[in-house]
Amino acid sequence: CRAAAPLCRPAWLPAACERPYSGRGKEKVDMSTYPVESIRNFSIIAHVDHGKSTLADRLLEITGTISKTDRNRQVLDKLQVERERGITVKAQSASLFYNHEGINYLLNLIDTPGHVDFSYEVSRSLSACQGVILVVDANEGIQAQTVANFYLAFEAQLSIIPVINKIDLKNADPERVEKQIEKLFDIPTDECIRISAKQGTNVEKVLQKVIEKIPPPQCNTADPLKALVFDSTFDHYRGVIANIAVFGGEITKGQKIVSAHTKKRYEVNEVGILTPDEQPTHKLYAGQVGYLIAGMKEVTEAQIGDTLFLYKQPVEPLPGFKSAKPMVFAGMYPIDQTEYNNLKSALERLTLNDSSVTVHRDSSLALGAGWRLGFLGLLHMEVFNQRLEQEYNMSVILTAPTVPYKAVLSSAKLIKEHGKDQITIINPAQFPDRLSVSEYLEPTVLGTVVTPHEYIGKIITLCQDRRAVQKDMLYIDENRVMLKYLFPLNEIVVDFYDALKSLSSGYASFDYEDAGYQSADLVKMDILLNGNPVEELATIIHRDKAHAAGKLLCERLKETIPRQLFEIAIQAAIGKKIIARETLKAYRKNVVAKCYGGDITRRMKLLRRQAEGKRLMRKIGNVEVPRDAFIRVLKRESDK
Repeated sequence: CRAAAPLCRPAWLPAACERPYSGRGKEKVDMSTYPVESIRNFSIIAHVDHGKSTLADRLLEITGTISKTDRNRQVLDKLQVERERGITVKAQSASLFYNHEGINYLLNLIDTPGHVDFSYEVSRSLSACQGVILVVDANEGIQAQTVANFYLAFEAQLSIIPVINKIDLKNADPERVEKQIEKLFDIPTDECIRISAKQGTNVEKVLQKVIEKIPPPQCNTADPLKALVFDSTFDHYRGVIANIAVFGGEITKGQKIVSAHTKKRYEVNEVGILTPDEQPTHKLYAGQVGYLIAGMKEVTEAQIGDTLFLYKQPVEPLPGFKSAKPMVFAGMYPIDQTEYNNLKSALERLTLNDSSVTVHRDSSLALGAGWRLGFLGLLHMEVFNQRLEQEYNMSVILTAPTVPYKAVLSSAKLIKEHGKDQITIINPAQFPDRLSVSEYLEPTVLGTVVTPHEYIGKIITLCQDRRAVQKDMLYIDENRVMLKYLFPLNEIVVDFYDALKSLSSGYASFDYEDAGYQSADLVKMDILLNGNPVEELATIIHRDKAHAAGKLLCERLKETIPRQLFEIAIQAAIGKKIIARETLKAYRKNVVAKCYGGDITRRMKLLRRQAEGKRLMRKIGNVEVPRDAFIRVLKRESDK
């Protein structure tokens, strides 16, 4: 009955209860028929929207992995947010079976994200591959992320197959793109394959090239088991599902395995391949890519980059990955504090599936208890927030994003207190005084902008406004230019990408990589209401930008704070110096309404008495900033 669970499920039993049995009724595939020589592991890499997922759909159809229908769009993109936005957020793998010249081949394909925020997913996926398909749009040509992904693959010494996609478009110019690839990447034009993934033109040729050009993995089934964990997801019924690449030996159900990272021991419950759905197998052999379920309760146990080996047969761990480094921090608070525990469990479950998010407890007088989360970028933050809403039905307050600063301490007392001479500042409340610091450091990134040459003047002006330093400028061809700039991270984190797209009519593309820290003239800007500082509104900012930011914040507060019976002075201050001010006028009664003519001194007396009353009220009056005013000011505003 279990084999046909969907047929005999009672009407009262919810469909979700079928999950534990998924895959049990399927016939297990014998993976021993695929020796190492007939295995090819490869990734598809490209810039955003150049057709990676569409090409993956066609490859799945040609190899018979999925049936051919008109509804096959983004088959590997399983998250709702991916389908809505039309982007890939999480790398997905699938095993394809293909017969070429009478030999059966096992092709393990990994579809990767194209956005700069998710380049961590790309570098992880490449560790399980021996080659890549580099997809370039025939209309757009080489873009910023194309360059970044090419160098990731090049540094990993992988075979690269250049593919020019979308040749069916009216404005497609594959000859121009071939010249760009030859000039930038030194790949001969005759190696490029022109395809249309949407119509399926020439896609078969890509599969043949994969078999001919990408080498089989260098490993042996006779060696002891050595498996690399390159991704993991969480299932509420079966615990952690780890995606593994087997680099030696074989793995089967019932074996005792040990994690090199945690030293914990597990028993293998299930192994299999993804086609793209889970397909259990009897064994996984050296060179193959698949999934493993071993009763791990938390994703932290399936550490990305970890090595698994057999109990009492230890091996040299594989070189892991650098852990994902958060670039952007934002506060997250429940809209209603009664929802705190629900949001806590939702965050725990979602971070199990997205291990690159860092979580620290935080609290605010205005917004209550919450968390400070670290993200890889702004899109990552938006996607995480959207997943919280869609998958867990949680609405939250997300504060404006900030970046981590550093301070080099000069005070012996502070060095002793912290145990080191350099501290990282995530929250403005931790910002040390200038007298106890020798220098402040801000994070920088090396940004690459690829743009049509007619927008170059506007883009250079935009970069200079953001305190960027030009490092390089290269003409890819007669129409496109590649600019390299060193940016302070806090200058690009909020709205740089939007400004770049609007200046260039959407044609420019942007990519960045971490470039360490540099010395900067940073200050802490306080917001005062009638002379009293408001802790929640303090920000760390560069001195050159402080006046404009302070003025904007004061104006926004003036619009959001309700008027009182006394005057409120809203000020932005750096230390004791006031740099911006807005005044919120008091409500006042018309005290001279009862005066019909008569002496002017009577009117003046009434107005003077009212002014004294207002002055006294201002001394003893306490400005209560309502919670929704904080939310409107602290929330990231799109009109900034």
